[in-house]
Amino acid sequence: MATHALPEDAHRRHPRRRLLRRENRWCRRANALGAQGGWRAYFAAVSRLGDGLFWYGLMGAMVLLDGMDGLCASAHLAAVGVVSLLLYKGLKRWTRRPRPFAADRRIRAWVAPLDEFSFPSGHTLHAVAFTIVALAHYPMLAWLLIPFTASVALSRVVLGLHYPSDVLAATGIGSVLALGSLWLFPAAGTLA
Repeated sequence: MATHALPEDAHRRHPRRRLLRRENRWCRRANALGAQGGWRAYFAAVSRLGDGLFWYGLMGAMVLLDGMDGLCASAHLAAVGVVSLLLYKGLKRWTRRPRPFAADRRIRAWVAPLDEFSFPSGHTLHAVAFTIVALAHYPMLAWLLIPFTASVALSRVVLGLHYPSDVLAATGIGSVLALGSLWLFPAAGTLA
């Protein structure tokens, strides 16, 4: 039986490998921002707030400023948060994708990761889901929540913790979860 050797550059022409190389280059470029102290401090602070502090503060403010309606909105956020947590932890265990800094020595983790695996970005998934649900209740918060969520998503790549595809997938998953919760409980988003 004759065997046909692949050309030496066949691996470079494979679309998936090309995409992975391109994504890795984007990661390295974004991660280089972290070498600049001001950017690193900003994205590290945003990432830390995205650990939950920002969202817990928002839920508390909703209750304090809007009483029972705020409590209902906060309960909705908490329910979406629990589902998001279970889903993203399950996906991480299933996919087991190494973080960019673990896969490429040229990428530096500018902050310590909360867990071992990369896909999907839990910070981004939660930020997107929480933002959509919170805006359904309080659309006037868009000026605050949209830039914060975009910063959280970008921080994950700049800090060397996620690939852009981790963040994009988390954006999609968080959107579906939030919109699904609003579809299941349509009255929940009509408080504002």
